[in-house]
Amino acid sequence: MENKSKRDEVIELATKLFIYTDYQWWDKLLEEVLTENVWFDMSSLGAGAGKNLSAKEICDMWKAGFAGIDAVHHQAGNFLVDFKSEAIEAKVLCYAIALHYKKAATQGNTREFVGSYDLHCVLTDKGWRIDSFTYNIKYSNGNVDFK
Repeated sequence: MENKSKRDEVIELATKLFIYTDYQWWDKLLEEVLTENVWFDMSSLGAGAGKNLSAKEICDMWKAGFAGIDAVHHQAGNFLVDFKSEAIEAKVLCYAIALHYKKAATQGNTREFVGSYDLHCVLTDKGWRIDSFTYNIKYSNGNVDFK
């Protein structure tokens, strides 16, 4: 039997967020990563104010946003984990880059987003899940609008 620390479990949860998104495994995101409702804030990208969304709404939004993109690659690291409330809640800060590739784009095939994520995780009867997600962009580069 595998013996993981709570810290390892929470970092693996964050890693699943990125890998499942890259592979567009929406069902796995819904089943293994996100709570039913999530505080979702990507206002640093100009997406409007943060708000509560259902996990399905988030997955549907990402699915539509990635339509026509040939490859998505997230890479995360520098994880800082802070446990709260008797270790049934955790705050996670991590750095991440997202690279997108679109073969049909005419003004450059790639775009890059560099920033950090503030995630809040809760221990549920199904294991650790993310119930709050904030992205903080540092910069973007390349053909950001995929023209």
